Amino acid sequence: MPPSIPRRLVVASSNPHKVEEIDAVLMPLGVELLRLDQAGGGGLPEPEEDGETFEANARIKATAYARAVGLPCLADDSGLEVDALGGEPGVRSARWSGVAGDRATRDAANNRLLVDRIRSIPIHARSARFVCAMCLAMPDGSILAESRGTFEGVIVERPRGTNGFGYDPHLLLPAEGRTSAELAPEEKNARSHRGTATRAIAAMLLGSAVGG
Repeated sequence: MPPSIPRRLVVASSNPHKVEEIDAVLMPLGVELLRLDQAGGGGLPEPEEDGETFEANARIKATAYARAVGLPCLADDSGLEVDALGGEPGVRSARWSGVAGDRATRDAANNRLLVDRIRSIPIHARSARFVCAMCLAMPDGSILAESRGTFEGVIVERPRGTNGFGYDPHLLLPAEGRTSAELAPEEKNARSHRGTATRAIAAMLLGSAVGG
């Protein structure tokens, strides 16, 4: 493995779906991914994600956890932007509805709010995208790489598909005629916002290794 590519990375996420999507891209590079709990960070307090952009929140998480566990840390901040809603839910995507509970409960409440907000908007004006900002930080607080990926579509009222999580059942890909949740995992990884951001991180690491 090139020396500039960390052999082990901590993924700063409690979401197993995110870890699986990232692992699918980085595993071929020989990178071992660890969840926070595997790196001794399971009981750490979550840093306050008070950034106004996805990039800012990704940096906050990556640097805080990298320092705490003493290993390179990869963090992402992602969410849904709906143009007709002024970019909402944006950085508040995970807790947009304000409903507490487990991930499934919050996802369901967020999706109900999304449908309520777009119901009166014509389909041609429901352009939206998933955004993923990713940051790889070192234990000394330095940033090794940053990237951004998007996944464009339109919002539909009726949920379709059982794959993925969050808002996936409501983001329709017009060229596909399918929602994000109707894509097989390998299809989603090949084109999604998180897959794009992760591949960009991998390319940066490989490029820095080749360039010395």
